[in-house]
Amino acid sequence: MKLMEGLALILTASCSTYTLANDTQNHANTDQFVRYHYQDKISYGKLTKGTIFPINGDIFSEYSVEETSIPLESVDLLLPTEPEKVFAVGMNYVSHAASHPDLPPPLFLKLPSSLILSGETIHAPFDAQNVHFEGELVVVIGKEISKASQEEAEDAIFGVTVGNDITERSWQNSDLQWLRAKASDGFGPIGHTIVKGVDYNDVELTTRVNGDIVQQENTSFMIHSPRKVVSYLSHYFTLKPGDLVFMGTPGRTHALVDKDQVSVTIKGVGTVTNEIRF
Repeated sequence: MKLMEGLALILTASCSTYTLANDTQNHANTDQFVRYHYQDKISYGKLTKGTIFPINGDIFSEYSVEETSIPLESVDLLLPTEPEKVFAVGMNYVSHAASHPDLPPPLFLKLPSSLILSGETIHAPFDAQNVHFEGELVVVIGKEISKASQEEAEDAIFGVTVGNDITERSWQNSDLQWLRAKASDGFGPIGHTIVKGVDYNDVELTTRVNGDIVQQENTSFMIHSPRKVVSYLSHYFTLKPGDLVFMGTPGRTHALVDKDQVSVTIKGVGTVTNEIRF
């Protein structure tokens, strides 16, 4: 796995937001969307150069963008969606654990209640002793679909964000289901923004722990593509706007210790940074 030098990213929630904004400004054909609370109202907005342009209408169907902007520091950023369902793919990189490319993708569920934002603290459950990071691309569904072809599934992907599929490995190996191991409170950090227009099938993902690179791989090495995964899911579950799909992690992981800082960066999409406390 190719390693590059990196500086530790010890960020507050607002600083993490600016990191996301600055990272995606280099991609002229992408759009960033945020969900925020401002003056007793929850809205979506388009994020451009550190300012928010409010959106009227439904971000996932028809909308217009206001010309008057709001300073980013004036709002409270929220989770970018309120998903009904949060899916995740396992064994999706040869460098981590490989599933067969001709078979259905291995899938599991995370809970919407596991989601937290970049900058928030991951509070491990009292008996968690073997908690690992898993940097991942996260797909955001933008249309209601059922029994979709891969072409229809790709059209239903609104955009992507960055995620960290926090996992308690001992529970993953011992429990009947991965519910505790993957879906405990705080085990799903994601980015503030949804980025639309990036080639999510060909972007570099890098995970750092306390500034040291521990994972780095291009999403082109995913065994099961987003369109394949979304199509497969739609044959069993009606996917709805705002639903999320964590797309699997590359490389090797290791157990975290108290006060470790984990940062996941996807080029052109952004960075998610969280501290874990035991």
